[in-house]
Amino acid sequence: MRTDLMMAGGLALLISGCVQTDAITATAEPAVEAATEAVTEATGMADTGERTTEGNLVMESIPDIPASVRERLRQYQNVRGHGFSDWTSEGILISTRFGETSQVHRVRTPGGARQQVTFYDEPVGGGNASPNGDSFVFGKDTGGDEFFQGFLFDLETGGVTQFTEPGTRNGGLAWSDDGSQVAWYRSTAGDPNWDIIIADPGDPATARVAHEGEGALFPVDWSADGAKIVVQQYISITKSRIFTLDTTTGDFTEFNPDEDVAYSGATILADGDVLTVTDKDSEFSNLVRFDAETGELTNYTADIDWGVASWDVSADESTVVFTLNEGGLGTIKLLDLETGTMRDGPALPVGIASGTTFSPDGTQVGFTFNGATSPADAWSFNVETLALTRWTEAEVGGLNAENFVSPTLFTYPNEAEMEIPAFKYIPEGDGPHPVIIQIHGGPEGQSRPGFSSTYQYWASELGVAVLVPNVRGSSGYGKTYVSMDNGVNRKRSVEDIGALLDWIETQPNLDKDRVIVYGGSYGGYMVLASMIDYGDRLAGGVNIVGISDFKTFLENTKGYRRDLRRVEYGDERDPEIAAFFEEISPLNNAAKIDKPIFIIQGYNDPRVPYTEAEQILAAVKENEVETWFLMAMDEGHGFRKKSNRDYQREAVTLFLSEVLGLE
Repeated sequence: MRTDLMMAGGLALLISGCVQTDAITATAEPAVEAATEAVTEATGMADTGERTTEGNLVMESIPDIPASVRERLRQYQNVRGHGFSDWTSEGILISTRFGETSQVHRVRTPGGARQQVTFYDEPVGGGNASPNGDSFVFGKDTGGDEFFQGFLFDLETGGVTQFTEPGTRNGGLAWSDDGSQVAWYRSTAGDPNWDIIIADPGDPATARVAHEGEGALFPVDWSADGAKIVVQQYISITKSRIFTLDTTTGDFTEFNPDEDVAYSGATILADGDVLTVTDKDSEFSNLVRFDAETGELTNYTADIDWGVASWDVSADESTVVFTLNEGGLGTIKLLDLETGTMRDGPALPVGIASGTTFSPDGTQVGFTFNGATSPADAWSFNVETLALTRWTEAEVGGLNAENFVSPTLFTYPNEAEMEIPAFKYIPEGDGPHPVIIQIHGGPEGQSRPGFSSTYQYWASELGVAVLVPNVRGSSGYGKTYVSMDNGVNRKRSVEDIGALLDWIETQPNLDKDRVIVYGGSYGGYMVLASMIDYGDRLAGGVNIVGISDFKTFLENTKGYRRDLRRVEYGDERDPEIAAFFEEISPLNNAAKIDKPIFIIQGYNDPRVPYTEAEQILAAVKENEVETWFLMAMDEGHGFRKKSNRDYQREAVTLFLSEVLGLE
C-alpha cells in the first residue's frame, strides 16, 4: 500500500552526491548569451556588471577559483550517499550518483555491488516498484523546470516507456495493488488545478482523466480491489482534505468534510476503515483509524508528544511502521493494528530514519538512514527480531569519518520569551570561531541533524561554527509553532535571527564580528531580510534562489504553485497584505544592504523565478557594495548537477574566506 509522494511537491533529492568532474562545455554559450539578453528584456534592467559565461554558468564579480580551494574541497565533493527507494523481486532500488546526476541503481544482496539502471543527463527521482517487483516508475524533469514526466522501467528487458503527456507536469505516482495501473496527478503551467490520471504505464494510450481536479490533488493509495483511489488535496501545511475517487463511476466523495485539519496520506483497509495521519484535535500529526460505520476515531499515538512522519502498512494489514520526528531526529515505531500495541523499532545512532517501506511479504522494512556524522545509506530490519541489515555503505571521499563534527541541539530565547530550537556544529579549538547561520527554506521546512558534507567542511576545514536554527514557522514543533509567521506575522521569523545574534554575543567561543547568514528559497528571503534589519551585526550573506519581493514572487511563480503559496504568505491582491508586502520587501529596502552578498540562482526555477535574483542584484549594486552573482542556465530551484554544485561550493568557499578573513 505504499504510494510515492515524491513528486507531489517537487523533486526532492535524497542524496547530495559529489564527484570531481568538469562537465562545463563551450557548446552551451550561445544559449546562455541569448538567455542573458532575455533576462535584460524580461526585467527591464540594463546589465550593470560584466558578465562572463562558462558553459551553462553565468557569473559576475567572481574571481578565478584558486587551485588550493579546489584541492581543499575535493574530498568533501566526493562524499556520496545512498537512499532506499523500494523493494524489487530481487533486492532493492536505491538512489545515488556515480556521475553527474543522481540515478536509480539496483542492489541484489546486502553489501552487494550496485547496478546502475537509469542513465540520464538529468537527475532521476527515485524508483517506485510495481507490486510484483519486475518494473518501476520514476519521474524526470529537464533543467530543473519541475515539469516531471513519468516513465516505466522494465527490470527484465531494460525497456523504458514514457507514459505521460509532454508539456504537462506529473507526479504522485501510485500503483494499483495488482500492478496493472498507475494513478498520478497532471497539471499545466498556468493552471492551479491538478487532474487525476489513470493508465497502464506500459501502454500510454490507455491514459484517461479519472477526475478533473480543483486545487492541488494527488493520489495516495488504491483500495485492494482497485475500485477506489484515495486522493489528497493540499491546501496548506495545516489544512488538507481527503477524498475517495470511484474509478468506474468517477464519484468523488470527501472524507470528514468541513474539518480544518491536515492529513498525510491515507489508505482504505479491507474492512472499509480509513487509516491516516492527521493533526485533528492535536498539535502534532497522529496515526489514527476512522471506523467505516460509526466514524469513531482511534488515535494510536495520542500519548506521544511528537509528530508521525513517514508511514507504511504491511500487505496483510497487520502492522504499521512509522517514523517519529522527535525534535528533528527520526525514530522508528511498529504498531500491531489488531491489538493496538506499539513497540520500538531498531535502535539507531543519532540521525534520521525515513522512507520506511515494507517488503512485499511483510517480513522486512527498508528505509534510509542519514546519520549526523555519516552520509545516507539504505538499510532494512526484520519486523519480528528487529535485526538490522545494511545494504549500502556510503563513501566519504577518503575522509576520516571519526573527525566529523557532531551537531548539538540547543535553544536560545527570543523577545517573546520563547526558546527557539537550533543545532550547532562547533569546530575544535577555543575560538572565537567565525559563524555561519544557515537558515532553512519552506518557510515550513525544518533543519534536522542529517549528514551535511558542507557543514563538515565549514567546521572541520575552515574552522567556522555552523548554527542551524528552526525559527518560528518551522515544522516539527506543532501546528501552532508552524503558523506563527503566517501573513502579517512574516517578520517574526526574522526577529528570531536577531535573537540568535544576541545569543552569539554571549558565547565566548564565537566571534560576533564575523557572522554570515546563508540560506536558500525562503531562507534566501531570510538572508536578505536579516541583512536589512541586522546589517550592522553581520559580515555578509549568501542568498540562494531567494525571494526578493513577495508581490513579484507571487505574480511570477508558476500558476500551479501560486494559490498554495498565497495561503502561507498572504494574497497580494488583498490591499492590507499588499501594503505589508511593500513594507517588508527586501527589494524596497535594498538600500540598507551594505555588506558583501553572494546571489545564486537557477535560470529555470519554477518556484522562485530568476527575476527575483536579477532585481535584487541590480538594486544592491546601486549601494556600491561587493556583490557576487552566479546563475546556472540548466538548473532550477537549487543546483542538482554535480559540476554546477562543485563550482558553487568553490565560489562560496572563496566568498566566505574573503568576507570572514579565513586563511
